[in-house]
This record gives sequence, C-alpha cells and structure tokens, in this order.
Amino acid sequence: MRLTLNPITDSYLLVGAAAVVLVALLLVRPRAGNMGRWRQVGLVALRAGVIALVLMLMLRPTLVYTETSRQAATLVMLIDQSRSMSVRDMLQGKPRWAALNEALKAAEDDLRQIASEFELGAYSFDRTAQRLPTEGGRIRLPEDPAGEQTAIGAALEEVLRQEAGKRLLGVLLLSDGAQRAYPPFDTPPQTAAATLRRLGAPMYTFPFGQSRGLGQAQDVAVTRLLASPTVFVKNRLAVSGEVRADGYVNRTLPVRLLFETEPGKMQLVAQQDVQVTTSGQLLPVELDFAPQLPGEYKLTLEVPPQAGELVTTNNQRSTFVNVLPGGLSVLYLEGSLRVEQRFIRRALDASPDIQVDYVRIDPQRPETRPGDLAERFKPGKYQVVILGDLDSTAFTEPEMNQLADSVRRGTGLIMLGGFHSFGPGGYATTPLAQVLPVGMDRFSRQQFDAPIREDAHVPGPIQMMPTPLGLSHFSLLLSADRRANQAAWSKLPPLEGANRLQRRLLAPGAIELAAAGDAPLLVAHTYSAGRVMAFAADSTWRWWMQGFDNEHKRFWRQLILWLARKDESIEGRVWVRLERRQFAPAERVDFTVGAQAATGEPLQGARFEAKLVAPDGTSQPLDLVRQDAEMLGSIRDAKTAGDYALEVTATHDQQPLGSSRARFLVFEQDLELDNPGADFATMQSLASLTGGEALAPEELPALVRRLAAETDELLVERETKRSLWDTWSVFLTLVGLLSAEWFLRKRWGLV
Repeated sequence: MRLTLNPITDSYLLVGAAAVVLVALLLVRPRAGNMGRWRQVGLVALRAGVIALVLMLMLRPTLVYTETSRQAATLVMLIDQSRSMSVRDMLQGKPRWAALNEALKAAEDDLRQIASEFELGAYSFDRTAQRLPTEGGRIRLPEDPAGEQTAIGAALEEVLRQEAGKRLLGVLLLSDGAQRAYPPFDTPPQTAAATLRRLGAPMYTFPFGQSRGLGQAQDVAVTRLLASPTVFVKNRLAVSGEVRADGYVNRTLPVRLLFETEPGKMQLVAQQDVQVTTSGQLLPVELDFAPQLPGEYKLTLEVPPQAGELVTTNNQRSTFVNVLPGGLSVLYLEGSLRVEQRFIRRALDASPDIQVDYVRIDPQRPETRPGDLAERFKPGKYQVVILGDLDSTAFTEPEMNQLADSVRRGTGLIMLGGFHSFGPGGYATTPLAQVLPVGMDRFSRQQFDAPIREDAHVPGPIQMMPTPLGLSHFSLLLSADRRANQAAWSKLPPLEGANRLQRRLLAPGAIELAAAGDAPLLVAHTYSAGRVMAFAADSTWRWWMQGFDNEHKRFWRQLILWLARKDESIEGRVWVRLERRQFAPAERVDFTVGAQAATGEPLQGARFEAKLVAPDGTSQPLDLVRQDAEMLGSIRDAKTAGDYALEVTATHDQQPLGSSRARFLVFEQDLELDNPGADFATMQSLASLTGGEALAPEELPALVRRLAAETDELLVERETKRSLWDTWSVFLTLVGLLSAEWFLRKRWGLV
C-alpha cells in the first residue's frame, strides 16, 4: 500500500504558490473590535482548516494497494456407468465398477478439499452424460452400472455443452475406454478431445479392466456368416462362417446350420464339430445343403450355449436366402458337331436360370441314341426342347407322339435350320408336321449319302431382319425402342444361309417374325398350350465371332424365355435389393428398388411405394428418392432385434406391375458384453491429445492433490486506487468549515 500525489497540472510549484498566498491571507487579521482572544483563535483555526483542505484538493492524494484473488474453475469427473463396467476382470476377480468406487473412496478427502476451493462437476455416462449429485468430495454413484452403450464422444460433448463458459481445471475420465455406441451417439471421442485441447483443459484418463475382456473368461461367438443371397431349388448352397472361442481349450464345439421351414420354425440341416486348441482361436466353418422349395428363407449359423458362458447373444448369426425356382430346363438334341451348337450352348449357359442338357445323336449310329428319349419327352420334364440338325430317323414314332403331346401340354419347341431339318430331315410325314408352324414338302427329303439339295436351302450371305410384327416381338427385342431395335439388327453380320421355308405353306395363325428378303427365317405359332418356333438359320455364331456376343446371348435367351412363356410372367419384374441382410440395431439400412421390362431392361417411369414391416407386425411407409430408373431409400429406426420385411409395390402407366419383398435381420446384440475388452490405446490417445496423462486408478488421489496445488495460473493480482480528495466527506468538511466561519463572523458582527 502506498500514497501517491497528483497535483493539478502536475505542478507542485503551482500548489506551493497557492499555499504561500493562502498562508499570507491567513496572516491578515480581522478587526478585533470587541472580539476576544479565543474568538480570534477559532476563526484562524477555521480558515487554516479550509486552507489545508484546499491544498489537499490541489495535491489530489490517492491511496494505491494490490488485491490477490483466485479465479473460479471447475474440475470435471466423467464416470463410465455402462454394463461393461460390471465385468469381473480386475485384481482378484473384482468388478471394474467396484474398483472404480474404491478409487473414488480413496480420493474422497482430496476431492473434498478441492471442492472447497473450486467447483466439482461429476457426471456419469452411458449413451450421454448425466449430472451426479455431490456432497463435499463424495460423489453419489448409481448402485450398479446399467447403461447399454458407452458413448465417450457424445458424453464429452454433452459435458462441454453444460460447462460452457467455465474455466476447466481438467477432465478426469474413469472408464474402460472402449467406445460402444449406436448412431447418433457414436461421435468419435477424439473430436471432443480436440475441443478440450483448444480450451486448454487437459484430460486425465483412468482405465479399468483388461484389454482381453472376456478372452480371459469363457465365451463362444459366431463372428462371420457368408452365404450366397440366391440359390436355385435343389442346388448346393455353400455356407461359410467363423467361430471365436475364448476358453474351452481342448473342447469340441458343435456348429449347427439351421434353415427356416416356415415362419418362426428352424430345422437343423447340417452340422460341423470344431476343435478348440487355444483360447481366442478363430475357427473356420464350411457347411452346405440343398434347399428343396422356392421362396425366401432364414438361414442361421449357431453354436449352442456352452456351460460357463456370460454372454450368449453372440452365439449365432442369421441371414436370408432367396431360393429360386429351378429355372428353365432345356433339352438340346443335335445330330452333327457343328459350330452353331457350341455358341448356342455358350449363350444359354451365360444365364444362370437356364439349364441346358445337351444330347448328340447320330442317326446312322444307333448306339449313340439314348434309350430314355420317351421319358425325356414327357410333359414337365423340360420346359423347352431344341431340335438341331437331326434327322427324323433318330426318333421312333412313339417318341415323336410323346414329344407332340408334351408340346400340346405346354412344352416349348424350336427346330433349327440344318441339312436334315424340316422337310430335308423327313419331318413332313411325322407327328411333328402338325406341331411345327411351317408346312414341309415330303419330296424335299435329304438322303445321307446324296449331294446337298440346293433347292431346299437359301444360299448366303443373308441379312436377318425382323418383320414389322417381329420388331415388337419379345424374342427379337435387342432394344426397347422400335427404331433402335431395327438399327441394332441391321448392324449384325449376315448369316451363311438357311433352310428354304415356303411362306405359302405357313400354318394357319403362324407369325413370320424375321426374314431375309423374301425368305422367312423365324416363324412362330401356338400349338394348344405350347409355343413352337421354326428357325431356318444355323450360323448365328457369326454374330458372336464379330463382336456382337451380347446381342447373340440376348437373342437366344429371349427365344427360350418366349418358348417357355416366361415373357408373360411379371414375377421378378419388380425387385428390391439390399446390400446386406444382417444389421446391428439402429444401423442404417440402404436399399434400392426398381422394375424391369419384359426384355430385362430397366423400366423407365415406374412409380413405387415401399413400407417397412417390423417384427411385431406394425408397418410404416418409407420415403424413396429417384435415381434414373431406380429408387433409393434408407431405414434408420430399425432398433429392435428381429426379422424385418421390406415390401415394395409398383405401377406403370397406372397399371400394376407387381410387388416384391425382401427380409433383413436386426441381430440381437449385447453391445456392452459381446466383446467388453478395455481399450487402453484410446485412453492413452485422448490424454495425449489434450496434454493430459493416462494414469492408473490408484493414482487418482495424488492427481487431485496435484491439480489443487498447481493453480498459480488461477491467482490474479489487481491494483486498486482509492482517491482521498474527491469524496463527499472532504467536500462536506470544506463546506462546513466555510459555513462555520461565515456564521461566526456574522454572529459576531464582523461582516
């Protein structure tokens, strides 16, 4: 503390001159008159007091002193109360929660001391942070940790929001360090740690638990399940998986494959035993089976709960499989080893839903003739039969009758061009003469050892082009646009030749779909319930060889689909696609829906409606966003474990297209206990990022004492100035002295 003077105009000379003048005036004695000595002394004293006050006012004295104070600050304690803190992996098998309580109990006195000088902000957290009541240094914790998530990042952000504007001594994080959170609470903790660093608030982390978690206990988990999303009826479905075994060393574990037989009922279809040799071992599993019926089915890979397991929700994984009808079965009968048959088979093999059984028969070699042709020709055995360059003598009359009857009942039939096809093959006098859409001349018969009859064939090169009717026929659509379709056909290479079909001999109701000039090439009609085609050419392989392989494959696929009446079915025209069929609770589920024209091309302008059916049977509409011909959607609130169904309906030009349905699974997951190992690396990185330290739980009391002692930066020195001259007391004293002197002079008759 010190006294300072600040004279008017910073001039002591002026103050001194004023003092001289005032003292000189003081010496001017008033007229004595009848005034006694004491009256004179009193007036002089009053005037001297006035002079003294005036001189003080001119010197402006100020008292200066320094005050020291401590800034307010908050120590934040963030305590993990999630279920993983109940794991018994501390010393002597103690739960993490008990070890945390002991650490807080040991630091209670030090926390009480720091709470007397600063604010103690205590929070517990699971998916977010909640303020905890405190009494001095005692923090009231929940009895048991029951949180279903460990959202360290979201909790830190919530604490920063609640403590906004305050100076933080530091943040003490007591946790196992492993973030386990669903959206939207899965904020990375490093984001909040970066904010703490900018605020200059260090984080001190105290990890609890062991990094191996349940690996030191006993647990079996199915960690992976892979299966093809589609399979054809009675085809082998390969299923692979992976099982993690913690504990159970030298034990054999059964891994079972379950398949849905009806909603809610699962049947064991395969099993594999795996041998555990080391704890924590990942065991591969390979299983397979053949579904017998088409439809969408649930598939589950599981290990039965084992004795001593703490968690059993991770003992199984499930997915869904679409079992498709057996596809199209095609019987291809050929009589010669020609190039065309290889490329036709290659084109059809490119379609996974078309199964081709190829049989070559040499009519001149009876031993090549299979004995079960009549059986193969029975209705329902094959959906389509292809007759290549095969002479009629390869068949018996009963077999011909059987084939004709099969076509009458719905089997598709196509006869290809060749030297021994149609009339040259002797079919004019067989039961197939009434089945084929073209008339045949029995006198055009081609003998095996005779020269090729030129009158029965159209010499090449010939350009195959659809007729006006054929341009819009399903089998000849290389493009959905009519003009583009015609242009596509005009670009195809010419063929080497064809059988000569007589337009005047076409069957009643037959449609000429393609021709080469005046020569019909592709003729079709309906024979009772079956569809039949006559294709005079035999060199479409030239298309493939000259770079038009896609057109070649499309032409032959569509030809077979039309013969099998698959162009009329709307099944599969509306589709819904999920990238995966297994999701964690609240995980985002993205899906795509669309529709396709009968040709297989995306259908433009279709309108879709989608809804989600929850496990409890309730449904809700879903929003869709258009992307070209498809629609995109996402599901964000599938939080309850169970089977969900995504149902889509579509219309086009106000006409219904059909519907589609896809199921997916939200698996039951104990997020906290499935793999509750502590994450020391995260705790260390958070501390380093903020300038703090990662400490052992027993170091908590020492840290609290250190934080309380290292607060010099919170001491603030403030200089205070107190003026002694510009106060009401000085002013009133001056006025009082002047008034008293004037009053006495007046009373004593001096004025």
